Amino acid sequence: MGAFGFFVPLSLCLFVPSFLAPLLAHSLYLINSGWKLKLENLLPMKQTALLLLLAASVTAASAQAPGKSATQAANPATATHSTASAKPAKIPVVHGIIKTAFTLRYEDYKIGTGPLAEPNKLYHVLYTGYLASTGQVFDSSEEHRIPVMKNGKPVMDAEGNPELGPPQPLVFPQGFGRMFPGFDQGFEGMHVGGKRRIFVPWQLALGTRNIPAHGDRPGIPPRSNLIFDVELVDVTDMPAMPARPMPPHPGATPGHPMPGQPAKPATPGAPATPQAAPAPAKPAAPTATTAPSSSTTPPQSH
Repeated sequence: MGAFGFFVPLSLCLFVPSFLAPLLAHSLYLINSGWKLKLENLLPMKQTALLLLLAASVTAASAQAPGKSATQAANPATATHSTASAKPAKIPVVHGIIKTAFTLRYEDYKIGTGPLAEPNKLYHVLYTGYLASTGQVFDSSEEHRIPVMKNGKPVMDAEGNPELGPPQPLVFPQGFGRMFPGFDQGFEGMHVGGKRRIFVPWQLALGTRNIPAHGDRPGIPPRSNLIFDVELVDVTDMPAMPARPMPPHPGATPGHPMPGQPAKPATPGAPATPQAAPAPAKPAAPTATTAPSSSTTPPQSH
């Protein structure tokens, strides 16, 4: 009897509100006390307690259900409009597999300690370009040397050839489209003194153009992936653009100020130069009413 008395209250203990806890405790005390009551007399009490617990659980659940605020209930159109206007516009959802067509990759094998390669600056770069398919060098800074000059004359080596100086860096303005995209954008995050290998896909290189071979240099076939070993030698500011003179305003007279501009002050001590009076306009000739002008006379027929 004691075990049966604990079964129902313990199975419903999670659904009992706090204000019914004393009642439940009291019921347990009566059920499990030493009173000599028969089971058939306790069954109606257990059923009544069970019904009370179920009713209290339903009441608590309905009280916890979220409801509309008074403002939303009073003006549902305004509440809906304010909520909708607060949400940003969403991109339509599509389903598919995201793929990458091509990408620019690089590998830093020496980290520079100089200034950062900022955008829209002049980059001074030593480079060597390879064909990714064959590994052949198609261009290099080593091939761009200038003869060493002394007293205005080139210095000759032991074989009678002009002695060449160090490789000359390539200087180009970054971000202005002077180089193909893979080379132009391949210096992101580099510092002066750093060395990097850039893997350029053909879409960011020369595309479908065919560069023919020239001398000992191999050609670059269409759709060729390229590899560059680069060294960032220096980063300098762009040169200042020369100021272009403003063109004269249509109808402006030399020496005459433009509308809205003050007149040029006279030089101190110099006599003021009087401006010539404008010539009076010639009066218009009176229009003859008796005979039309010769320019408007229709041709005579003979």
